[in-house]
Amino acid sequence: MSILLTGFLASLAAGAATGLGAVPLLLVRSVSKRIQNALLGFAAGVMLAASFFSLILPALETGAGPAVVGAGILLGATCLWALDLLMPHEHFENGRRGPQADSLRRIWLFVIAITLHNIPEGLAVGVGFGTGDTATGYPLAFGIGLQNMPEGLAVAVALYGVGYSRPKAVGIALATGLVEPLGALVGVIAVSMAAPLLPWGLAFAAGAMIFVVSNEIIPETHRAGLEKAASVGLMLGFVIMLYLDVSLS
Repeated sequence: MSILLTGFLASLAAGAATGLGAVPLLLVRSVSKRIQNALLGFAAGVMLAASFFSLILPALETGAGPAVVGAGILLGATCLWALDLLMPHEHFENGRRGPQADSLRRIWLFVIAITLHNIPEGLAVGVGFGTGDTATGYPLAFGIGLQNMPEGLAVAVALYGVGYSRPKAVGIALATGLVEPLGALVGVIAVSMAAPLLPWGLAFAAGAMIFVVSNEIIPETHRAGLEKAASVGLMLGFVIMLYLDVSLS
């Protein structure tokens, strides 16, 4: 199987985990805000660990200096910052942001918001496989899939809370995760075709994911006075992803 197809399928599975994580909404009456925050914190911890151990360290191990890796991280964060400013989307706590947001249907505001989360995740998986070393790609795909599950549940619960039916909320959560393979294809193709782009691609994906954690996920979990639950979730997610990265590589 080609590395391109492997990366695509791995990212597809990771993206589908978003819908799998939302399935409990069909089985339980409600999910408390404390649990939602803890789950989002867990997702943030997995993303942070993946950024450092599966992306930044491999970028440095290519022989690229800290200046190149640092520049790649800043470039990735800057691109996500620009998307955050330019694309109309909705935060569950903050409300609508971006130009012409009021003219879009509420459902698409949610879809765009989660797409912003999933683009760098898919890119990270693609870049991981683009190295040609599945020992880098598989832990990333597994870790991203793991953090997508609580994120999918949180998204579905939020949609259900604003009036969407349970099946529709789960379906939308699944759909938002399926954009990840597109980012993965970009990452695999770019890195596999131009080897000098590898450290830049790894660092870019790391910077994009770190920005998402800092700008999107952590603020969402610290507004209801439940930051302790989110912090515990973050630490657990970080440690579990660290273990996965070491044991699967």
